[in-house]
This record gives sequence, structure tokens and C-alpha cells, in this order.
Amino acid sequence: MIKCLTFDLDDTLWDVAPVIKNMDLKLYQWLAENAPDFTQQFDIGNFAVLRAYVVAEFPQIAHSVTSIRLKCLEIGLSRAGYSPQQALQLSKEAFAVAIVARQQVTYFPYVWQVLDQLKAQGYSMGAISNGNADIHKVGLSKHFDFQFNAHEAGVEKPDPGIFKLMLEHQQLDPEQVIHIGDNPIADVLGAQQLGMATIWVNVLPQQWSHEFQADQQINCISDLPAAVASIVAATG
Repeated sequence: MIKCLTFDLDDTLWDVAPVIKNMDLKLYQWLAENAPDFTQQFDIGNFAVLRAYVVAEFPQIAHSVTSIRLKCLEIGLSRAGYSPQQALQLSKEAFAVAIVARQQVTYFPYVWQVLDQLKAQGYSMGAISNGNADIHKVGLSKHFDFQFNAHEAGVEKPDPGIFKLMLEHQQLDPEQVIHIGDNPIADVLGAQQLGMATIWVNVLPQQWSHEFQADQQINCISDLPAAVASIVAATG
């Protein structure tokens, strides 16, 4: 019997690309005012360059977008000439600005109506995300009962560890959960490895090129209740 619905967040409930673009812009503006040596040496495109460097050089933090961003800022500020102490302090202050902007999301159409409907049906609902959106700061507190992210779990999807953490915390069996997300590997395969049912959210159109299949696929959030109902009917 299905008791719980877990959701990915980025590109499942909203388009994350404009969110990151806005976050980078707000962060760069803050750096221009508070760490001008950085912006005199680097343009905004260097955030991506620094990220690639950090992921390659510090694989132990590659699961955490929070740790990656902090390390990018620290290294960039050091390269711009700030002392280690200054770079560390400025990176923390800059990240505080960035994470506020990170929570400024625009939901896909029908999200609120669908979440209201599913909540009214009695499902427990929560988030399992590799990102650092906060359900309490993006307005999901009314609907979601819990959240697990890669930074806190120490692993990122599709690693089964983050799904196991949720199952243990919620005292659920995999057969009692449907995981809903946009990423074929991180969300669909990751959840299926533990025996959870899955719904692939393809609002931002992509081609499916994998041998495995999700239990259901939707191209609009408005179709989610019907997809959930189909899985419930099939699983009894």
C-alpha cells in the first residue's frame, strides 16, 4: 500500500536554470561591492570554471552543492589576492547571500493544485534532493513533512544511501513509497534500486535513452494525481 510520495525539487517542481542564473548574478553583485578584487579579476562565467576545478580536485565534497559553492568562493577569493582568513570569511558571507537567492523559485503550472489534491488524499510527502533548496524557504512547509538533501546525507542520488535514510527516518518499506523526479538516473534508477515505484517528470522535455523504465511518465504536473492513482491501483 502506497503511503508516501517523495519528490525531487529542481527541474521537477520548477525550472532550476533561471534560479541558478539569478543566484550567480546576485552573488556577483555582492562580490563587486564587498570583494572588488574578485570581480576585477574574474567575470561571472568563472563560477562555472571554479566549479569544474573544485569537483575535480575535491571529489570528497562533490556530492554537496553547498560545499562546492563555498570552496569555489574560497579558492576564487584566494586567487584574487585575499588572505586565507579573508577568503574564508568572505566566502561564508557571500554564500549567505547566494543561498537566499537560491530559494527564489517559480513553480511549474499546477504544482500547488496538485500538491493540495495529493495531501488531501492522505499521503505523507517530502523531498529528496541533491540541491540546496529548502522546503521551508520555498513555501513547501504546508505540503511536505520532511526533507533529505545530499549535503546532509553525505551522498547524492542515485546512491541508495539517501533513499535508505528517508525510509529509516519515516519507518517505511520501499513498496510503500513513490518517488517522483525528472532525472532518469538520479531519481528513477536511484529509487528503483531499492524497490520504490517511480514517476518520471518530463516537464522540461528530454529523450529517454535507458533500458529501464519508470512506472509512469508525465509531461505536465497536472497529470501527477492520475499517475499516482495508476501505481496505487497496480500495487494494490
